[in-house]
Amino acid sequence: MARQQRWTAEHVPDQHGRTAVITGANTGIGLETAKVLAAHGASVVLAVRDTAKGDQAAAEITAAVPDADVTVCRLDLGSLDSVRAAADELRTTRPGIDLLINNAGLMYTPRLSTADGFELQFGVNHLGHFALTGLLLDLLLKVPGSRVVTVSSAGHRMGGPMDLDDLGWETREYNRTAAYGHSKLANLMFTYELQRRLTAHGGGTVATAAHPGGSDTGGSRTAMSHSSAITRAAFALVVRPLLLQSPRMGALPTLRAATDPAVRGGEYYGPNGFQQSKGHPTVVESSAQSYDTAAQHRLWTLSEELTGVSFPV
Repeated sequence: MARQQRWTAEHVPDQHGRTAVITGANTGIGLETAKVLAAHGASVVLAVRDTAKGDQAAAEITAAVPDADVTVCRLDLGSLDSVRAAADELRTTRPGIDLLINNAGLMYTPRLSTADGFELQFGVNHLGHFALTGLLLDLLLKVPGSRVVTVSSAGHRMGGPMDLDDLGWETREYNRTAAYGHSKLANLMFTYELQRRLTAHGGGTVATAAHPGGSDTGGSRTAMSHSSAITRAAFALVVRPLLLQSPRMGALPTLRAATDPAVRGGEYYGPNGFQQSKGHPTVVESSAQSYDTAAQHRLWTLSEELTGVSFPV
């Protein structure tokens, strides 16, 4: 199937009759993704930690798309109890799911822990989404052509190799930049291992990944608030004007991974511009460690043990 070289939101196929669950969809890239899918007819679930902000986002979507089908589901990825409650709610209200978009994430936070005691960035960015996907996967397997799209980052290359013996940073000095990079690396390793299992299972469900490039979102600005004055100044004067693009453009890799009929399982989408920071979405390569099948399998096993969630594939 021919691939569009300058893919835009106008290339999203009709989504009527499809259900899309998007985590962290009350702001930034998640909100832009939800807007486009709703405008193309999808029934969109905004899975968010703060339901008041979720309601505001839903109102923003329906203001732009009056006939949009948008609902809000409470989901705190930093709590496995909340993840299970959200999955239970979705299982009772949705007979099937066409798109699960694992979008929510934290960036460069100080050393903090989730409700279950996991390092915060790894716990939210990877383990929360791992658990949610496992608890909802049977609803995706019911739907031919369904997809799991996990949003990673070009920053998955930061911090050097992931130490699978110390995922919680118990034996090392905490490095919030490396911890973020490792959580985003885990997103990719999870995607590739999940795709291998889905292929063996059969049925047509696929796993893909995407990254937004340099996206000027509230999350990136919040991340900078934890940085030094020099770093914040460099961000404002150099990084932001030269390397960042709007959340609307940043959402395109996710949208392409989620909807383009030409997408294949296990592909990774990002911007086609300089350093993958800006531009239109295309297939990109990830780091060498992300393709290490032994590391992928071990991370999967550890994730099952930490979350108590196993997959039906």
